[in-house]
Amino acid sequence: MSKILENLNDKQIKAVTHFTGPLLVVAGAGSGKTRALTHRIAWLIEEKGVSPWNILAVTFTNKAANEMKNRIAKLLSIDLNNNYGGSIPSVGTFHAICVRILRKHIHLLDYENSFGIYDMADQQILIKRVMEDMNLDVKRVNPKAVLAHISNAKNQLIGSDEFRSYANDYFSEKVAEIYPLYQKALIRSSALDFDDIIMKTVELFQKFPDILDEYQEKFKFISVDEYQDTNKAQYVLIKLLAEKYQNICVIGDVDQSIYSWRGATIRNILDFEKDYPETKVVMLEQNYRSTQIILDSANCVIKKNAHRKEKVLWTEREGGDKVRRWLTDNERHEGQMVACEIENILIGSEFPAYKDFVVLYRTNAQSRIFEEVFMRHGIPYKIVGGIKFYSRKEIKDLLAYLRVIQNPNDSVSLFRIINTPTRKLGAKTLDTVREFAIKHNLSFFDAMLLANEIEEIPESKAKVLEDFVKLIKNLQEKNKETPASGMIKFVLDETGYKKMINDGSVEGEARIENINELISVAHKYNDLESGVSLNIFLEEVSLISDLDSLDDEDNAVTLMTVHSAKGLEFPYVFIAGLEEGIFPHNRSLMDPGELAEERRLMYVAMTRAMEKLYLIHARSRMLYGESRANAPSQFLADIDEQFIEANFGGHSARQHISVSDIDNRPIPVELDKGLDIEISSGDKVSHNVFGNGIVVSVVGGVATVAFEDPKVGVKKLALSIAPLKVIK
Repeated sequence: MSKILENLNDKQIKAVTHFTGPLLVVAGAGSGKTRALTHRIAWLIEEKGVSPWNILAVTFTNKAANEMKNRIAKLLSIDLNNNYGGSIPSVGTFHAICVRILRKHIHLLDYENSFGIYDMADQQILIKRVMEDMNLDVKRVNPKAVLAHISNAKNQLIGSDEFRSYANDYFSEKVAEIYPLYQKALIRSSALDFDDIIMKTVELFQKFPDILDEYQEKFKFISVDEYQDTNKAQYVLIKLLAEKYQNICVIGDVDQSIYSWRGATIRNILDFEKDYPETKVVMLEQNYRSTQIILDSANCVIKKNAHRKEKVLWTEREGGDKVRRWLTDNERHEGQMVACEIENILIGSEFPAYKDFVVLYRTNAQSRIFEEVFMRHGIPYKIVGGIKFYSRKEIKDLLAYLRVIQNPNDSVSLFRIINTPTRKLGAKTLDTVREFAIKHNLSFFDAMLLANEIEEIPESKAKVLEDFVKLIKNLQEKNKETPASGMIKFVLDETGYKKMINDGSVEGEARIENINELISVAHKYNDLESGVSLNIFLEEVSLISDLDSLDDEDNAVTLMTVHSAKGLEFPYVFIAGLEEGIFPHNRSLMDPGELAEERRLMYVAMTRAMEKLYLIHARSRMLYGESRANAPSQFLADIDEQFIEANFGGHSARQHISVSDIDNRPIPVELDKGLDIEISSGDKVSHNVFGNGIVVSVVGGVATVAFEDPKVGVKKLALSIAPLKVIK
């Protein structure tokens, strides 16, 4: 047996040794698809004498492409650092392969071969310029939303002329006007945007058959990884290249198609056998990642989907621990349960492997509670596929507004928000105010109050500064009678910030969700008197930020959305927020197609687990600024009870540290004076950031503490939230 076929199972060998003609490899989660793909390429070269020059392998990320190159080189005993003879085939992303082709031939489409490539920031600048030339108000027609529609059109190979026939409302009609002018602006700049790269390659092949023939002769054997994630433009590109010889191998899994929102269409893989009637199909169903119980549970969920190629994952690793299903009181209890379970598993470990654990959730906003709980437990964590909650721009912007309301002399926060949303205050105007403030020994805010007295500032700019001061003063008045959560809502509406970010894009929707989650945090302080509520809220949030350094280690629990987890694996997987309207997402509940994709997303989440899988739902949850008591996710009901160890009592029987222990009890969603730690005036206390101090007074669940460190001074802390301990 060839060394290339060693350590492969029978199905993998069938895929690897397929020589000519179309091949569809249906590769279940953890079934070794990359191994099959790379071994097949090595087998074509080593055993069938195919020239590397005639092989093309396409994937979606540079990381995947580099991994494929390294595996092929290892199988063929090639040193990639000295690969001058071209002994490695063309391996790359769709865009990288197409750029190489366009650099050589795009002059045929009246572009310079030295074209530039515009990233998203470049595109936004260009589209705004085009819209300004058209006298279009960017507040009425959002540039990012326009770009999203143009991007989607290009992924469907819909040009600017054809797009007009799809316009059926005010916004799409405006896009139809902008699209051709945007394209002309790109041409004048001798640039392509990211979506043009594939679209222009397709156009080149369709307009110049001789060029297409050249590449059909060059790439006689084509392999495509993650075929279920291809969009129409990628599909047409590959179909053109493979048309002549049809030596095309695609590998993928219908059950892991989760990117329709960015243009991927599941039909490409489902219809592959119609496109290529001579297709040989190989099913990779042996899993090398998970226990059989985890696989059986995942199979229960995914088999409810129609329009899929039936397969059943199996493994030689029989049995395994049952899947844990936890019902928690609320989202904070959910975080506490996860933290305690991690600590229980790692008890006695000299070098605790935090990296073995991952918490998966449907939306980025759900990370916030885990961040807070993990920091209080001292559990290192890292965010993948997102930014730490309190580091997100929209959260920092809102907190800056609140800090200025609380303290107008906070110049750092003031400079962050004075032009957010834009008030067209240039650097010259702000520098003039700053110089005036220094000269007259004033704060910047107080100097703005006197803007009309600063001769160098034009009357129009002085009016803008005065209006900004009035805005802050009005918000300060509202703060006297409004709790913290209400103040965030006022800031959103009265500053125009909500209108600025709610731009109709997917990113805009995510930003709104994050801000609503900040409102959820602030709800905890609504029982405090107005004014004090905002003060305590900002103080506690600053503590969370101070503790942020805990997650800087590589050995850390991973927090990520399920979309970001594709292709990864972890010994211990927690899936949080399994309630209707959260996972599955509420957008999918009325659309069978979207619900099917949510089911595939759940399947992807479950099949990340190697040893243990935890499925968690809550009786009630504060999310996006409102309290919800949603039904458990329908996906939970799909799983056969024989695979489940249910826990509806609030803590696992196997836990050694009960969540009811005083040091680890769930922090209540609302301030509950009955659950406050017992602290009285005169008690000595310690705080893990501020150090030691003396309790001066306790009123309404809020302790006033004089800390020994003069830099800290006196602080007011909410007892049910602040990490205080009594020193005996």
